Amino acid sequence: MKVPSVIRRVIVTLAGPALLLGGAAVSAGSASAATSDVGWARLAHLSPNTPAVDVYLYSFGNQSAKLVLRHVGYGAVSPYQPLGAGDYTVAMRAAGAAATTKPVLSATLAVTAGHAYTVAGLGPESGLRLQVLDDQLTTPSGKALVRVVQASLRQHVVSVTYGANAVVSHLAFASVSSYQAVEPETAAVRITGGSDTVASTVRFAAGTVHTLVVLDGAKGLAVDNITDAAGSAVMPAGGAGTGFGGTAPRVPSPLPWLLLIGTGSLAAIAGGLRLRRPARQRA
Repeated sequence: MKVPSVIRRVIVTLAGPALLLGGAAVSAGSASAATSDVGWARLAHLSPNTPAVDVYLYSFGNQSAKLVLRHVGYGAVSPYQPLGAGDYTVAMRAAGAAATTKPVLSATLAVTAGHAYTVAGLGPESGLRLQVLDDQLTTPSGKALVRVVQASLRQHVVSVTYGANAVVSHLAFASVSSYQAVEPETAAVRITGGSDTVASTVRFAAGTVHTLVVLDGAKGLAVDNITDAAGSAVMPAGGAGTGFGGTAPRVPSPLPWLLLIGTGSLAAIAGGLRLRRPARQRA
């Protein structure tokens, strides 16, 4: 199935139940109750030379799509979607393809209550795969957690440091590091690949969990700092990442993906080394 070239600006049509959440966070009591039978999942399109896609989420064994996310482009990471515990199928089709078209890729997702997952499209177009990542929601006492997703095809290997901490060394393209516990401090994050380096001073607060996504930007490496969670008393944040260096599209809505019927723009992140605060980050 032939699909158009990669687009950097993506228009997302969110189709699904017209359920609007009343706030960005929930109280500790509400969160505890919610996790009794609910998990969370989000989508990430992290294949640099794979065109935009439509993604369908099905309850296992049900041919009617539970949720649909359209025209998802490279660099997009959705906010978390709350899902009832159980088995699901994620199917990826070329953008604009009929829902009856055979998926380009599919994967199964087993959601456990209280757990969070990222379903990521990784690798080059010729070897594209859907990988289910287990996301961490809590940290060791007094620490922050950070991991790296290497989604840059231009620089096949990258290394990341945070202050004096080596978060990951020589991480290959389409690989995901384990979470690394770091001290909660304001320090320089430096990503190096070949002769390309991007850096900025950031703060990882105690009790927060972060995913750094290394991307191909317009002017070299680009990095999105995504806050996965900000303490056990709130729902996982997920959501739009913020970048430093290069260009990377992002999902602007602060509401969980696919819950609001409407249309949004995935705007390109400006170049430079300035780190912007995540839209969903909580202190």
